[in-house]
Amino acid sequence: MHNNYFYRQIQLILVTALVTLTGCRAATTTNGENSATPTTTSTPSSTETPVSQAPSTTNVNPSQLISPQGIGDVRLGMTYGQLKQSLGSKATFEKKSPFIAEVDAIAVNQNGKTLYYILYPAGTTFSNSSMITTVFTENPDYRTDKGVGAGTKLKDAEAAYGKAKLSYSSYESREYVKFANYKPRNVYFRPSAKAQPFAGVYESPPPVSKKTNQFHEDAVIKSVQVLCPPETCK
Repeated sequence: MHNNYFYRQIQLILVTALVTLTGCRAATTTNGENSATPTTTSTPSSTETPVSQAPSTTNVNPSQLISPQGIGDVRLGMTYGQLKQSLGSKATFEKKSPFIAEVDAIAVNQNGKTLYYILYPAGTTFSNSSMITTVFTENPDYRTDKGVGAGTKLKDAEAAYGKAKLSYSSYESREYVKFANYKPRNVYFRPSAKAQPFAGVYESPPPVSKKTNQFHEDAVIKSVQVLCPPETCK
């Protein structure tokens, strides 16, 4: 499958819909190439809110850095085979099909933990020669240059990157948060709050599309996604 096809398909699915964590997931484990045929019964994803972690004041380990170029050892634009070669036998690769609607994933695991997920269009074959165009993580060990990642309280992320702006669309049923001084446009943060349908404080009931600067006290970042920019994944 041509790499341009993968990029166009994943861009179409994820730029407009991005990632929802309420989809169904299923898995089989393999260190070989992955076909897109589902192999197990899907199970609902967890809705547990990550434990809050404040941004680090020290340098982030490059192997755990979230940046516009990727997450950890994953460089957007590299092939799946290159990633497996880089990680070697210390990692296992677990297919999740379906991961969410129209999207399959490969979970990259190490020492009993999922490091991150490689996303690709459902119904396609993701092989060693396939280009990695989208990666996302819920693992709190992975952080931006200022220590922001899954589990970071929104108020702490604001201290690192400026005022938060949360947005919600009832059409997509997804909520995102941006920060005034965080410039990369291909890095997406999804928030959550305990015992609340949204991290943001919206009108009740919220309109079809809404933005707010207000959020619940316990609101945190739940996941981070990085999407390959067109100039990189041609």
